[in-house]
Amino acid sequence: MMKVGALVAVIICTFGGFLLGGGSPKMIVEVIIPAMPGELLTIMGIAVCCFIIANTPHTIKETIHYLKLITKPEAHSKEDYLELLGMLYLIFRTSKQKGWLALEAHIENPEESDIFKQFPSFHGNHHARTFLCDYLRIISLGNDNPMTMESLMDQEIETIATEKRHPGHAVQTMADGIPALGIVAAVLGVIKTMASITEPPEVLGELIGHALVGTFLGVWLSYGYIAPTAGAINCRAESEIKYYTCIKVAVLALLNGTAPQVAVEFARKSLHHEVQPTFLEVEEATNKATQGGGATGG
Repeated sequence: MMKVGALVAVIICTFGGFLLGGGSPKMIVEVIIPAMPGELLTIMGIAVCCFIIANTPHTIKETIHYLKLITKPEAHSKEDYLELLGMLYLIFRTSKQKGWLALEAHIENPEESDIFKQFPSFHGNHHARTFLCDYLRIISLGNDNPMTMESLMDQEIETIATEKRHPGHAVQTMADGIPALGIVAAVLGVIKTMASITEPPEVLGELIGHALVGTFLGVWLSYGYIAPTAGAINCRAESEIKYYTCIKVAVLALLNGTAPQVAVEFARKSLHHEVQPTFLEVEEATNKATQGGGATGG
């Protein structure tokens, strides 16, 4: 609701400032608003077309997906991370006590795993589930060198990050171009004005006002809406990347010889403060995971 309120406040502050600066409601009603439909069609129509030309269908689809989530900047809540840390602890503890062979069925078929099913948020995240299981599979096959594993995980996370950052970058590029498109709309308005040069001053003044609305809309839409939207998309993408980083930190800590509880603590410390659970909350989550999920069968 805060973000929706801010979007509305942009309009209030813009036209409220215009009125306080000496503008009249009549100018808004008779000059700015009537000119908006045509100027918006020119500016945003071209901007959207350029966006489609410049980006792949996947990026376009992901951008639309992110726009639906703009009011939820964090992809994962504190509860999601508590569940993740509890699951990681249970996996690590089982590997220490019973060996990686006891986890083979869960790693090879995570969708049907009795362990993963206990953690619905993680179990429903197909990409993160695949990410973890791929590395657990590599470790179970005997490739447990921390440096090699870190390099491989960094490469994959960088690939994931590049993909997830594309939508925000694409929207920011569109925001950068919209002021120039506003000038295009304004120039078209000037051409229309020059074609009516024989009209009386009051008519020419109105036509010039209509033309300048294009410049106003280009700058206003870019800095008031599109660029902030790109920033919100980027924040959302970064929060999704952090989920993978959390898994990476825990796995590497385990490979470096730390106890499961300590490995989970390393992962907790890597989280953003707004979603970072306390040490006691994680301890409670790991105890709950252990009590509720000792099964290691397929």
